[in-house]
Amino acid sequence: MFDILKLCWIPMAVSCTAFGFGAPGLQGGNLFLLFGIPERLGSFFIMASVREFAPWINAMVVAGVMGTAMTADLGARRIREEIDAMEVLGVDPVRTLILPRVVAITFMTGLLDLVALVFGVLGGYMASVWVLGANSSAYLDNFFANATVTDVWASVVKTTIFGLLIGVVCCYKGLHTEGGPIGVGRAVNQAVVISFAAIWIFNYVFTTILLGLNPDMQVYK
Repeated sequence: MFDILKLCWIPMAVSCTAFGFGAPGLQGGNLFLLFGIPERLGSFFIMASVREFAPWINAMVVAGVMGTAMTADLGARRIREEIDAMEVLGVDPVRTLILPRVVAITFMTGLLDLVALVFGVLGGYMASVWVLGANSSAYLDNFFANATVTDVWASVVKTTIFGLLIGVVCCYKGLHTEGGPIGVGRAVNQAVVISFAAIWIFNYVFTTILLGLNPDMQVYK
């Protein structure tokens, strides 16, 4: 858990801030500016940051940094026959090696989402207030007028499940590595691609169900 926090939070914070500033911040803000309401970007960031891109970027960074590291570590242990030696000694590699990694990456991905939300909204604030000239208080008022408890807990729960998917996929690919050092590289590549695809598919299903059960979330005040 400490390694995940140490290695992931800075690139995740930078990525969320930059993406929030550039894509939904400047692009979306320019559309609001045409109507003279750049402050409404605060409302837009409930959907853009809290519900979607902050959890998504967070999961991408965790999968790219820690998911690949776990796959490479377990793959190297497999080709060096360390895992075979553990099994011969009667030590369960799943309980000893896999479970701690999956639990750690699941919980830390969910907790890092709270940090990602802050920096994502900060990126929108910079675009709206610093670049487009919106009123700072109006931006924050619009944001908190539309923010709900459901938005926050759904974002954290979704990202936590992202972490579970990353942990399971990456550990599975690492544990079943074969083909020597080349096989380790192949397993790492497959693990990160499958993790990304699983995240995107689950995000679609989760968001569809969430909005279907909470239609009031689609109404902006």
